[in-house]
Amino acid sequence: MKRIVIKYMRTDKTLSPLEVIDKGEWIDLRLAETVHLSQGEFKLLSLGIRMRLPDGFEAWVVPRSGTFKNFGIIQANSIGIIDSSYCGPDDIWRFPAYATKAIAIEKGTRICQFRIMPSQKASSLVKELWNWEDGVEVVEEEWLEGNEESRGGFGSTGEK
Repeated sequence: MKRIVIKYMRTDKTLSPLEVIDKGEWIDLRLAETVHLSQGEFKLLSLGIRMRLPDGFEAWVVPRSGTFKNFGIIQANSIGIIDSSYCGPDDIWRFPAYATKAIAIEKGTRICQFRIMPSQKASSLVKELWNWEDGVEVVEEEWLEGNEESRGGFGSTGEK
């Protein structure tokens, strides 16, 4: 069995590197820009990272527990699912925010979190090969090799 290793790159080096806490159950993501939202406004908030997930795995992105309480924003699509093919040059992770009040949120603020899960199509073999007891390791890269073509960025799965 081997440890789950996730390769990522920061598109903005002023952001803090990703940090695995408690064996990688959930990993926080930060805003890559200062954001000003009006009440009722929708905006895709850049998280400033690209990531290469192992085949057979996906990331579930959800708000942090204090996101609504502290900022009055909700994740417009309830939960974000990112699969292993979403790692091209334009495939930067984003948080789809809907503002329930006017708010300004500073760059670097922890706004959401993700966890790695076996994908629905992952075989039982994939699930057996990974050592969940050792958690997840994140490794920062200068460039993610292997997928030089973008899927088209956020929301591209729904395009035809």
